Amino acid sequence: MSRSQILEKFKSLIPYFLLATAIIAVYRISEQLGFIVVFFSWIMGVIAPFFYGFVLAYIINIPIQSVRKLLLKSKSKFVYKYQKPLSILAVFLSFIAIIALAFSFIIPAIVASIAFFIENIPAYWQTIAFLIEYFNELDLFDWYISPENILNLLGGALQDFSMEAIMQPFAAILGVGASIFTGFIAIISSIYILVEKDRFKLLLKKLLKIFAPAPVSVGITEIFSRLNKYFRLYIHTQTIDGIILGTTATLLLWALGSPYALVLGIMLGVVNYVPYFGSIFGTFAAVIVVFLTQGVTMGFIAAASLIVIQQIDANIIQPRLMGDSFALSPLLIIISITIGGAIAGVFGMLIAIPIVAVLKDIFDTIVAYSESKRQRTEDRG
Repeated sequence: MSRSQILEKFKSLIPYFLLATAIIAVYRISEQLGFIVVFFSWIMGVIAPFFYGFVLAYIINIPIQSVRKLLLKSKSKFVYKYQKPLSILAVFLSFIAIIALAFSFIIPAIVASIAFFIENIPAYWQTIAFLIEYFNELDLFDWYISPENILNLLGGALQDFSMEAIMQPFAAILGVGASIFTGFIAIISSIYILVEKDRFKLLLKKLLKIFAPAPVSVGITEIFSRLNKYFRLYIHTQTIDGIILGTTATLLLWALGSPYALVLGIMLGVVNYVPYFGSIFGTFAAVIVVFLTQGVTMGFIAAASLIVIQQIDANIIQPRLMGDSFALSPLLIIISITIGGAIAGVFGMLIAIPIVAVLKDIFDTIVAYSESKRQRTEDRG
């Protein structure tokens, strides 16, 4: 056998050798899977404060940029020179003031409303029993609802339901030393990230140019630029829209005499971050509470009023806030939210829309490039 034939034979065996090596490597890694899981859990525990700091810095940077633009218009040399630290300080002080306001007024009001709701559960059960009896008397499709079964179900769910149980998560967050330390590190790291943001961006661009070809580097930069734009726009618009919707719902429910107007309004504003599903869930929950606490008539009035508010919000307010930036079909939005929720829960539902918007832009760019290329080929032909 000649030398060339030996080399060809050796080359033909290389794929099998690589496959065997890969199988052995996978087997050895699987043996150490427990250690790997523990190791990655430890790594995630170490970097968790800095991850939370990055998320906090990213969110806070949105109002910081707005404040910074205002300070840049100032004629004061001192303000113009130190506009970056002044904008960071102003936003952080504003957040501290909002948190202090929440702990002083809003949270006590919410806790009082929840305590009042728990105290009046027996009275609300009478309303439920009346509705069940009325439904059973209608005798629709031979359906019968057993009040005893529902009472047992609610009794099991509410057996350990108390103010101590409600406040337990807050006590865990505020009372555990590790959580306090994590929160403290997250806040400190977010401040440093905001101060050094421009240097970080410059460093990442240099690393990208070193390890990626120029076209790839430009493409990745463009994708992340669009993603950042859509995330900022989404957070900004949904926050403003949530404040408008929550405030309007609170005033409406207060005008209808609901003792839980503040709690329900805040809930509607928060769940509004999740398009479609959040608003539907919030409205359904609010209407159920009004049904139980104020009767059927007020429940129907609240349902009709909230639906009108939602339609105004969905067809007038949101389009004006978002413009054409999220011009996605409702079906595509619902599919993206469903997939995002299946992958990463509520967090996945929140980030689904900006990601899909970027993917749609990329797809449109590819389609436009392919069509222009085909048109040039046809013109040459």
